[in-house]
Order: sequence, then structure tokens, then C-alpha cells
Amino acid sequence: MVERSASHGLVSRDRWAAQIAALDDPQSSSRSRKAPITVDRIVDVALQLVEAEGFDALTMRRVAAALQTGPASLYAHVRNKAALDDLLIGELCARVMLPVPDPDQWQAQIIDVCGQLRDQFLRYQGISHAALAAAPNSLDTLRINEGMLAILLAAGVSVQSAAWAIDAAYLYLSAYSFEVSLRGKPSEVADERSLDRDEAIERLRMLPANRFPNTVTYARELAAGEGHERFDFTLGLLFRGLTPPR
Repeated sequence: MVERSASHGLVSRDRWAAQIAALDDPQSSSRSRKAPITVDRIVDVALQLVEAEGFDALTMRRVAAALQTGPASLYAHVRNKAALDDLLIGELCARVMLPVPDPDQWQAQIIDVCGQLRDQFLRYQGISHAALAAAPNSLDTLRINEGMLAILLAAGVSVQSAAWAIDAAYLYLSAYSFEVSLRGKPSEVADERSLDRDEAIERLRMLPANRFPNTVTYARELAAGEGHERFDFTLGLLFRGLTPPR
């Protein structure tokens, strides 16, 4: 039998056999059925980029490249970088567990909520900059606000005081997380913290004691703080001032 040529619309027998074999190749199957672009996929890939390289490396073009598509495909789902930032903050807020308000444990509850969000911000280095840059528009972000408000109101805190305290707490945890991100990744911070503290203490002690008597005397206290002790102290100080009368 004479083999028909490709010019008649048929491939060679070898190529035909290769195409049949590729039917059972999972890699070939995945290439032929490319996953559609969705908002969820865009957010997942964006967070992966931030976790690996930091928030400054995140651009719409980088996300598009990671999804093996063009920027125009992203803009069909997310209108701009600011909208993407809002989606990312909303996703991190969605991961925070909110407690059932307990008037006897309200301070511990609200500090825990702030701590959960802080840990999410620190996992994705620099992303708290997005939280500082714009007012929250995400329902997931507003869910955190609602949960914190419920905790404070259940404790008997006045509405106005609760509203302002929540705003101050959110601003502080965002700024705290951003400052930590400027120092490097958590592992790097942990390795260098003691060296930085010892150096800071020595520099403070080098000051002339006649001009900086308290700074020189209490240099170690000024540089003290392990882990998130300063974070917990500051929020504790903020919320203790809201203690309702009994």
C-alpha cells in the first residue's frame, strides 16, 4: 500500500502514532487544555510572587507572564494594579478567624485578631504597604472591621471610641508589618536581631552621659523586645485605654 503524503491532508504514520501516544501524556493534556484566567488564579499567582520576591516585585505584567498570558487578559478581570492590591489584602483578611465576642476576654480577642492579620502581612513581605496606601474596599477587609467592632461593643466600649481604636490598631499593625518587611525576611530578621540590638545599645552608650544621662543609663531597655513583644505592648496599651466602667 502506498503511504499518502502530508500534502493530501494526512500526517505520516509515525506522527500519527506519536499523536495517539500523547493522549496518555498528562503534560501534553495540560498544555492542550490551558486553565482559564480567573480572578482567583490571578490572586493566587500574585501572592506567590509576593511571597517569593516581595511586594515591590509585583506588577500586572509579572502576573500575566506567570499565567502565560498577556496583560490585556488580566485587565479583563482586574482593572488595574490598585484593584489587584485591594484583592490581595482582602484575601489575607479572609484568612483571619474571628471569635464569638466574649466581654470577659475582649482584649485578648481583639489583639489576637490583629496578630493574625500581622502574621499574614509578614508572610508576604511588603504587602502591608498596599494596606497603608488606600482605604479598604473589599468586603473581606470590612469583615475584619465588623468583627473587631463586635468585640469592642460587646465589652461595653462606646461606638465612637471603638471606631477610632480600630482605625488606630489597623494603621499600627500595617505600619509595624511594613517596618519589619524593610529589614528583610523573618528568618533574616531573626538572625540579625541580636546583632542589631547589641550594636544599638553600644552606640547609645557611646553618647556623652552629661547630655544624655537617661539614654545612656537605660540603653538596654530602650533597645529591648523579643519577637512581637513591642507589638503586643502597643496594642495592649491602646485597648486598655478603652476599658469600660464596671
